[in-house]
Amino acid sequence: MRLSAAAHTDRPWRIHEIAGDFDVEDVWRFRTPGGRADDFPALLAALQAARASDSSGISGLLFKIRWKLGEVFGWDRESAGTGGRVGSLRDRLPADLRDTPCPDDTDSPLTSVYVLDDEYAAEIANGTMHGVMHLGWVPDDTGPGYHLQMAVLVKPNGLFGRAYMAFIKPFRYLIVYPAMTRSWERTWNELVATR
Repeated sequence: MRLSAAAHTDRPWRIHEIAGDFDVEDVWRFRTPGGRADDFPALLAALQAARASDSSGISGLLFKIRWKLGEVFGWDRESAGTGGRVGSLRDRLPADLRDTPCPDDTDSPLTSVYVLDDEYAAEIANGTMHGVMHLGWVPDDTGPGYHLQMAVLVKPNGLFGRAYMAFIKPFRYLIVYPAMTRSWERTWNELVATR
């Protein structure tokens, strides 16, 4: 379910002090019925383990097309990424976050920035933008439980980057996020079933 930017900006996430110059592009809520305060690390591990199987269907095809276009047009060259065109957000981390262990992101296009008991941030940079996927574990408003919330933060690379983000918006809303929702909520249900 899509949320307003305030659902992210009004919470005291650590990402605000690290990526305050990024725009909030999207905020999405995922149903995690029965979520407990300490469930976030297990859910994060399950999502990362399930990542390899998320490359099927229309959403997977869109990502394959995007990576191919990036290869053809040079958007994904190493020089366009972190340590090239932009610095990594890890360079901005305050001292208390610098030494926190990060999950293995070897098979992911995203690079982990930090992980805490209730939030995780990973980044990606290319010729179109510098982006952050922020996951947070949020107490439910309506009862005793928690839900997963994702915010996508971006810093577009000039006018081309802004045009690119506008162009892909319908694909994100109509295909990518619904597929992600089904997959992530299925992962949660499988995790709960193993308790």
